[in-house]
Parts: sequence; C-alpha cells; structure tokens
Amino acid sequence: MDVQELKPFVIGLDLGGTNSVFGIVDQRGQVLATNTIKTQTYTTVEDFVSAGVEALKPIVAKVGGIGQIKAMGIGAPNGNFYKGTIEFAPNLSWGHEGTVPLAAMFEKHLKIPVGLTNDANAAAIGEMQYGVARGMKNFIMITLGTGVGSGIVINGQVVYGCDGFAGELGHSIFFRGGEGRLCGCGRKGCIETYCSATGVARTAREFLKNSDEVSLLREIKVEDITSLDVSIAAGQGDKLAKRVFDFTGDILGQACADFAAFSSPEAFVFFGGLTKAGDLLMKPLKKSYDAHVLRIFKDKAKFLVSSLDDASAAVLGASAIGWEL
Repeated sequence: MDVQELKPFVIGLDLGGTNSVFGIVDQRGQVLATNTIKTQTYTTVEDFVSAGVEALKPIVAKVGGIGQIKAMGIGAPNGNFYKGTIEFAPNLSWGHEGTVPLAAMFEKHLKIPVGLTNDANAAAIGEMQYGVARGMKNFIMITLGTGVGSGIVINGQVVYGCDGFAGELGHSIFFRGGEGRLCGCGRKGCIETYCSATGVARTAREFLKNSDEVSLLREIKVEDITSLDVSIAAGQGDKLAKRVFDFTGDILGQACADFAAFSSPEAFVFFGGLTKAGDLLMKPLKKSYDAHVLRIFKDKAKFLVSSLDDASAAVLGASAIGWEL
C-alpha cells in the first residue's frame, strides 16, 4: 500500500500572538479536530512546545495516533521557511529576542517532518490548495487584520527570497517623509499603518479630530473606536465612516497597482477581518487600482475575497505546508 495512503492526515498549527490553534486536517481540506493553548502563557519556547505536544495528544488520538500523521505545518509571525525558525518576532514573549528553532523542536518530540513559514505565506498556500486560488500559478495574497501581511505566488511557488523573509508588502512605504505614520517595524508610512484594521480605526480618529462633521462614531469614545465600528457606521450611511473606507481603499488600490508591476498576478486574494466590510472597501480599492495600474496590466487581475472559513483558514493554510514535506 502507498505510504501516502497509510498517512492520510497532517497537523496544522496557526501560531498567533494570543492563541495557538492545532488542527488535524485530511486530504480534502476538512479540519477534523482542534485544540488551543494560550501562546503567551509560556515564558520559554521549551514550555510552549511541551504544552503544544500535550494539546496534540487528544486530537491525534481521534484519528488513530501519530502513525496516521504525514507531517506538521506551522504558520507563525516572522517564520523562516528555509530554516524552520521564528526570528525576532516582536509579539511573542519567548521569541522576540532571537532565533527559535521551532520546527526542529516539534520534530524531536513528534518524530514526523515539520515545516514552518510566515503566517501570510501559509495563508497563500492554503488558498492555493483549498480556496479561490486553486489552479492559479500567479497571485498575491493580502491579509488585512491587525497588520497587513502578504504571500506572493509566482509560477506556482511561494516567493521566499534569499533568506526566507520575502513578501512583506505591508511594510512597503506609502507616505514618505514626516507625514507618514509610525509603524511597529520602526519605519514611517508603511501600508500596514493605513490599510490594517488598526489603521482604519486610526484614520477614523484622525477624521473625527480634523472635522466637525456629524458622525455616528462620535457616540463612541474615540480611543475605543474599532474598524468594526467604522464598518457598521458606514453601512448605516455615515458619510465620515464611508470616507474612511474610501481613503483606505484608495491607498490599497494604489499599492496593488504597484505590486502588479513586478509580478503581474492573475488575482489579488484578500483575507482577514477587514474584508467583512465588503464593497465598502473593495469598490474604492478596485476603482483606485484601475486609475493607477500600468496600461499593460489593466483588466487582467481579479480581485477576490478568500472563500475559506475564518475559524479554520489559518489552520488549513498551515496544514498545507505539511502536504508538501
């Protein structure tokens, strides 16, 4: 019997700054079982890995034990695909001061191959294997959450660059000079500071401060405003909130026009909480893209929203790495 038939499952780990979600995934892309641990509860990576192995035991047992598992894939912030390491991840208490060989540590405990990559790259792989990018060989995945991440696929392969860290489109600088917003990466004017969920909330605060315009958002403490609040207000016809999304979509559309110039993608695929704003974001984004993209790329790229379920998408993306090992 084929070895692949003997090992019909993989493990996917979505390693986030708050929660780490482990899932067992079959070849059809179904998440059969999950378990979660709190990422920041552990002060050392050794403790985190030990807790992760314990969390895996009950869900691995549900599919017949570790002998049924082909491999494990991990999607993590600042993940290096080449080395299987997490490097200087600012939001991980046990991973922000150096290089953590996380893949090798899980391999040692589980006795199966383990691969690791940046979380946005994992999302791109998952979309290519399970989602709207199935069959595509050239596309750009853009994740719009707390930050802006990206996974670039060219000729059917994720672009990792010489060091495993290629594809940080969210840290392309949009506004140069003193006017640019300070980014968590230490630079000013990054796309992430404008087009993330936190960026949308920040724009709303600025618009409220610089205007006397009537807005539903004035009913909320300014420091408590979230992108969801902006989306709800815009959906109710609030003009200021709509302008926030017009502003955000314009920047993201111009950025995508620039991205098209170097990889000529078949599609831009968007994922993350901010995509729930729907046409409020996508219409100005597409309008801006059409206005700024080079003529030779006009009307070629599709603009798609991920079809993967939010609850399992990150685990699926991570698990997709396991099938490639």
